[in-house]
Amino acid sequence: MSNQKTIKSALISVFSKEGLEPIVRTLNQQGVTIYSTGGTQKFINDLGIKVIPVEEITSYPSILGGRVKTLHPKVFGGILNRQNNKNDVAELEEFQIPQIDAVIVDLYPFEKTVASGANEQDIIEKIDIGGISLIRAAAKNFADVVCIASMDDYAEFLRLITEKKGTLSENDRKRFATKAFNVSSHYDSAIFNYFNQNHEEAVLKISETNGKVLRYGENPHQKGFFFGNFDALFTKLNGKELSYNNLLDVDAAVNLMNEFKNDLPTFAVLKHNNACGLAQRTTIKEAYLDALAGDPVSAFGGVLISNTEIDKSTAEEIHNLFCEVVIAPSYSNDALEILKGKKNRIILIIHDIELPKTGVRSCLNGILVQDRDYITDTLDILTYVTNNKPDKKELEDLLFASKICKHTKSNTIVLAKNKQLLASGTGQTSRVDALNQAIHKARTFNFDLNGAAMASDAFFPFPDCVEIAKNAGISCVIQPGGSIKDQLSIDYCNDNNVSMVLTGTRHFKH
Repeated sequence: MSNQKTIKSALISVFSKEGLEPIVRTLNQQGVTIYSTGGTQKFINDLGIKVIPVEEITSYPSILGGRVKTLHPKVFGGILNRQNNKNDVAELEEFQIPQIDAVIVDLYPFEKTVASGANEQDIIEKIDIGGISLIRAAAKNFADVVCIASMDDYAEFLRLITEKKGTLSENDRKRFATKAFNVSSHYDSAIFNYFNQNHEEAVLKISETNGKVLRYGENPHQKGFFFGNFDALFTKLNGKELSYNNLLDVDAAVNLMNEFKNDLPTFAVLKHNNACGLAQRTTIKEAYLDALAGDPVSAFGGVLISNTEIDKSTAEEIHNLFCEVVIAPSYSNDALEILKGKKNRIILIIHDIELPKTGVRSCLNGILVQDRDYITDTLDILTYVTNNKPDKKELEDLLFASKICKHTKSNTIVLAKNKQLLASGTGQTSRVDALNQAIHKARTFNFDLNGAAMASDAFFPFPDCVEIAKNAGISCVIQPGGSIKDQLSIDYCNDNNVSMVLTGTRHFKH
């Protein structure tokens, strides 16, 4: 595909003029005839460069407040004609249509307008019609026309026309056409998703233009990619590139810590997407040390996250642990210097932005989409179902355990005391197994379960779990309820002085 084409004419119609000047000057120096309209035409004129208004081609003015400028056969004929087709060439001559060899477009900023919170009328006016049509036409006819559809491609285009004196290969033109269709498809997806915010149409359109090739996927023999704007959520201060597994753990950590966003200093340690340690204290150092105590074995190679600034004394403690990632909203200068002492340790500052409202995952030969689990169990939703009511401290521990339980793989049981995660049973096929795992783990690290709180992500179909919990010293339970045999568990608690509250909300996580 070495079919060379020299640019002799160009149509330029852009919203943002940033970065355009050197391209216009280079095209002018190469003797290229430039066509334009509206604000772009004025911009080029102000550079002292000759530009032909599109109206001179169409013999028709811009109308409807600028809504219709370039939508005309004399414009699109100049773009879409096939230069190796005699009939097309003859029609250009017959209808006095100028050949257009390059199209440079920058679309109205629809997504930025939506994100700004603008009213609907302003948003509608930022749906580009002429620009998107020019992109599709020029990209379709890449055999004869080069299409530059994004400011991101200005630098490459300028380099090529400078190095090659305005002559581009078909490979070059096709590559730019690929980029152009990426721009147009993403733009249309954004518009559809705006109109379909209430999901009146059961249609999924995902378009991420920021993509990154990872070292590998979950395992070295799997390819891995990340699509999204990581830099909008984090500032990376140190360390190696994040892996596929790092990103999954970071995602789990961020969603978990979001439950404690405005609370007292809270620290969590995660491994394989589950919390192996979490504590809330009056200082972040105390919170870290008690989170680490929850499972110092699993913490090796884990992901650490804080809901407040990490100071020097906390950093000194963290530095003694091998960990993959540390996340916090900020770091003191001394803390950062200490943590950077290990060059591969990934250090992230998390920004305060809204997390996605939906979750997406592949399933069979399709995709599953669901709302995020946005419900956090709070005091006002609790139903007190036992004669013995939990006291204030027990309620605090129950809600603390429930937050962790919500973000732990099902089936799960979480044990907590004094706002410290003692242990959890994670990803078990039986709730009894999850509870036994949690009790065994807590005892392994010498935790006293007397007076501890227990949280379950789903109801108890039988009273066996509350019986095991009581025998281990656990004094209070929080669970969704909803089993036809709830009363069996309630009766056992009443007979054995265990308090139980129901939330009415299941928190499965698979």
